Amino acid sequence: MTVRSSIVRIFRRVTVRILNARRWQFIAGGAAAVTAGVVGLAGVTTPAPVWADPVAPGPAPATVTETVTVNATPSQNATPGQNATPVAATPTQAAIAPAASGTLEDYFHEHNVKMEPQHSADFTALSITLPMPAGWSQVPDPNVPDAFAVIADRAGGDGLYTSNAQLVVYKLVGSFDPREAISHGFVDAQKLKNWQSTDASFAEFNGFPSSLLEGTYKENDSMINTSRRHVIATAGSDRYLVSLSVNTAVGQVVASADATNAIINGFRVADPTAAPAAVPAVPGATPGVPAASPSVPAAQPGVPAANPAVPAATPAAVPAAVPAR
Repeated sequence: MTVRSSIVRIFRRVTVRILNARRWQFIAGGAAAVTAGVVGLAGVTTPAPVWADPVAPGPAPATVTETVTVNATPSQNATPGQNATPVAATPTQAAIAPAASGTLEDYFHEHNVKMEPQHSADFTALSITLPMPAGWSQVPDPNVPDAFAVIADRAGGDGLYTSNAQLVVYKLVGSFDPREAISHGFVDAQKLKNWQSTDASFAEFNGFPSSLLEGTYKENDSMINTSRRHVIATAGSDRYLVSLSVNTAVGQVVASADATNAIINGFRVADPTAAPAAVPAVPGATPGVPAASPSVPAAQPGVPAANPAVPAATPAAVPAAVPAR
């Protein structure tokens, strides 16, 4: 073999190897590119949708009564270090229930309370006003035990019964409950023959426990219309029972209305040490005898209301007993 042929053969082998090397380089590069593409496709993924976390429902608003307005006005800021002062409730007294039996006299007897009759001539413990209508005068009446004062209509009447007002006063010596005692204030009238009530009240009278009962009853052959008030008055440490009854024949109710209403509405009982209540003066009234208030409420059923103008009191001298000092 010649040197030339050997060189050619070697050259061919080198050329083939170079070509094979380039071919495998190309294949490897393509494979790498394909692999990179696959890896790239695998690395690029579609992002998953992001969902917002569900909001937990809040607590339902508290049910509010419709009568309460929520946040109607802004609340006031409390002062630091200062507690709210509670407002003391005003105590209320229970209503007085009328006693089913037992008069006031019976009650005092059962409780060992002595009833001492008082007389107008020298009585100064209480200030008592008993209006004296025109035509009326003070009269002695043996039918009224322990009378403090009795006044009667000497100008009117039906010839059978004379309209009158009877006042008695007792000093009460002993221990008792005035409100419990006054609950017996209706019983004496309710025991009258054919008694029929028209009005009743336990309202206080000038701050004193009191009972007022009005109605009709039969006396002999006449039907009598009456208004009866009991007052348990206090003067200092002493207590007194002051009782007034104003009476007129049913047939004379209309004719006597002005006078009887003036007495009922002008009657006063007060502690003389307390400030006296002002009583409107009526022109023509007797000095020293307060007249009834010009505004007179309606009388009990069956009795027409008195006229606003109360009859002037009699110009004659007022008996010392009316009013009591």
